Parts: sequence; structure tokens; C-alpha cells
Amino acid sequence: MNAQHAWAPVTTPPQHFIDNRWVPAVTGATLPMIDPSDGRPFAAIAFGTAEDVDGAVAAARRAFEGPWGRLAPAEKGRLLGRLARAVGDHAEELALLEARDCGKPLKQARADAAACARYFEFYGGASDKFHGETIPYPAGYTVLTWREPHGVTGHIIPWNYPLQIFGRSVGGALATGNACVVKPAEDACLSLLRLAELAAGVGFPDGALNIVTGLGREAGAALAAHRGIDHISFTGSPPTGAAVAGEAARRHCPVTLELGGKGPQLVFADADLDAALPVLVNAIVQNAGQTCSAGSRLLVEASRYDEVLERLGRRFAALKVGPAWADLDCGPLIRASQLERVLGFLADAERDGIAVVGRGTVAADAPAGGYYVEPHLLRDVPVHCRLGCEEVFGPVLAAMPFVDEADAVRIANATEFGLVAGVWTRDGGRQLRLARAIRSGQVFVNNYGAGGGVELPFGGVKSSGHGREKGLEALYGFSVLKTVVLQHG
Repeated sequence: MNAQHAWAPVTTPPQHFIDNRWVPAVTGATLPMIDPSDGRPFAAIAFGTAEDVDGAVAAARRAFEGPWGRLAPAEKGRLLGRLARAVGDHAEELALLEARDCGKPLKQARADAAACARYFEFYGGASDKFHGETIPYPAGYTVLTWREPHGVTGHIIPWNYPLQIFGRSVGGALATGNACVVKPAEDACLSLLRLAELAAGVGFPDGALNIVTGLGREAGAALAAHRGIDHISFTGSPPTGAAVAGEAARRHCPVTLELGGKGPQLVFADADLDAALPVLVNAIVQNAGQTCSAGSRLLVEASRYDEVLERLGRRFAALKVGPAWADLDCGPLIRASQLERVLGFLADAERDGIAVVGRGTVAADAPAGGYYVEPHLLRDVPVHCRLGCEEVFGPVLAAMPFVDEADAVRIANATEFGLVAGVWTRDGGRQLRLARAIRSGQVFVNNYGAGGGVELPFGGVKSSGHGREKGLEALYGFSVLKTVVLQHG
């Protein structure tokens, strides 16, 4: 199938979405959007600057202090529910935009659209059920706590899962009454611009949800530094997260950071391999490994190490890579620089004599300009080498043996990251011991990812960030606790 015949024309204009209308960049400049499947430009977005961010923040402030702020929580929840239904009604359109923008297989993009709808459904139901408390106090006093929105929240969304991360971040912020300004990654904006248009269509007041596109160093930096932003949610790399947090700290603005990962999967000798093996593969090849929560390190008990690698190697050899529209196991990486980064890790591994156990193949008819890399399974990766401890953000699985529980925990905790981990064992006591011992924001036992888990609080420790999104826990981060003490005699 030729690339030019694979997609419908993009109808989203190269403009921001502010105050429920399309707004061109102040400078009039645009940026090309590149299809990772063939390396060709196919659309454009507005090149946002600090002036565009100013306009979006002002619109959000008007909404927060006006129509949006005056809405009752139940009505906000109804609007979120309507948006969930609109996302469901337009799921195929959004999935096609997401697939072309990100290069991910259509089946993954469709799952992302469904997850986005579920986030808005979940947070719509929670909007009027997030309560304060009364606190027992001496006679003559009544003490209350209220949960109040921050005001205007800024959301910097990465390119790997725009729809999903928008849903989990913006959904929680809107549910608690904040007005939002969103800066998507310049590599993948189109599904979110269309989603904002859908929000306006179901009745969100002007300014409640605003999208400013552009480069991170321009629009993203301006949003992080803006004095009109009361809370920032950022998902991305640790260095950029540190820069965002630093700008926010200058004005004492709270932040939620979801950063990188180097997820360990611990496979013990008693594990059910028939159940584990397909999950281990999917956890590293999903979205071509461009996932902070990817299971990118495979730790296997020594007595079954060779068996596991032999069986996994066959699975890797069967993996196929190709353009998004082909709907294979993997799509392309997001851009040329990301492809160069992943190939650099593989070149280092080859130089160091690290053996490849299994390797997928790129489809023969994949466009020559696409950013393709075969999934790789490598064995006997040293724990502290670059491949063993740094985030690759590609479909590369680093395998290493361990001797016993203590050794497994040592290796699992031997990186700067702590986002997601998996433990595969039938031993109930070991399950709990490992869940406690591994330093990670999430630990899955005999599963990994749990289908996205909208209800499951998500975030990391160490260089994987701080704060939590997803589930009811996110509502605490997107709100402020106020204590009210009444003396009445």
C-alpha cells in the first residue's frame, strides 16, 4: 500500500485551539508534521511562542474565574461524560490521526482512543464525589477541610501516547475544577487538537481547555515559566523534567513529573512461562518500545535462563516491523534522531560483544524513508553498562541472570529509575517480599500493565519522577486542601 493512499486528508488547521476557536500563531509561523512511517511531511501545526501561551493562559483564567469555575461539580462531571462519549463516537478518526502522527500500529492507536474515552468517563464519574472531611476538635469548634482546584493548570504532553496521557492528565485536572492549557509535543499534536474541538462541541465553556502547539524550547518553556500557571503536569525525559521543575520552583508552583523508566521483569524458576512469555514480549515492543513503563530489562533465575532466552528468541525472530497502516507488531520510531539513538545503543552492544538472541524483521515493502528498527533481544547484558541501566526508548530487551531473591532485588534496583516492575513467580510469600523490596511506583505480579489500568495510580520514584496520575489519587495532586476552623461557642 502506498503511503499517499493510506490516509484521509488532515482537516485540522495549522492553528492553536484557544477559547473554543482556532487561533493562528501570533507570528503566523507553522511547523511541518512528519509521518514516521515514510519520513515525509503531511500536515502543519502552529509555531507557538510565549505570546501564544499568554493568550491561552488568559483564556483559561477567564474561564476559571467565570463560567467554568461557577459550574457545579456534577455539571463538570456531565461534561466530562459527554466528552467521553464524543471520543468514543470519533474513536476511529482519532486513532487514524494518532497512528499517522506517532507511527504506531492502528491496533495500538485504537486502544489508545478507547483508553482516552475511559479516562474521561472515569473522571466524569468522580467529579462530584471528591469530598472534604470534618475533623474532631474541642467543644465549641467545627473544623472542615475542602478540596479546591489550583486554578489554571499547565500540561506538557509527550509524543508517545498523546491521547492516553491527555486523558489521564487533563481529565483529572478538569474533574477537580481547573482550567487547562495544554502544550503537546511538536511531533504529535493532531489527535489532541481534534479532541479539544470535540470538547467545545459537547459544551465545555470558552477557555476551559486550550491547546498551544510548537517547540518545547519555545512554547513548552514559556508554559513552564508562566506566572499565570498554578500547577504543572509534565511527562517526558528526566533532564527536561528537571528543567520544568526548576522553572516552577522559582514561583513555588507545584509539579507532577512522570519521567523515564528502565522497568525490570523478574522471572523466577517457578514462573508460568506460557503465561509470561507473550507479556514479556509485548511489554517491550508495544509502541516500538517508546514507553516509559516498558519492561526493558529481563532478569531470569539462572536455572531457567537459557530456556527462557531460547523461547523468547524464537518469538522475537517472528516479530514484524512496518508502517502504521500495515498494523504489524511494531511501527517506526517517532523521528530520525530517535532512530539514531536506538541504533547507537545497539552499536555499543555489538562493540562490547553482547550477543543478540533474537531479532525481528522490517517488512520488505516498508517505505525507505521510515524510521524503522528491528526488535532486539540481547543476553548477558552487564548490569551497569549503558544498555543495562539507561533508557533506550526503543524495542530492545536486555536480559541478565540472577542467582536468588537478594540478587534479583539488587539488580532490579540498580538503576536511577523506579517506575514499573514485574515479578513472575507462583510463590505467594516471594510475591509480597519482592513487591516491597523493589523501588518502583508500580509492581505487577504475574502480569504487566494490567491493560492500562485507568483506575491504578501511576508515577515513579527516584529519577522516574514524583506525584501520581491516574485513579482517584490523581485528584489529590490536581487540588489544594483548605482547612476551615469555626469557633461558635
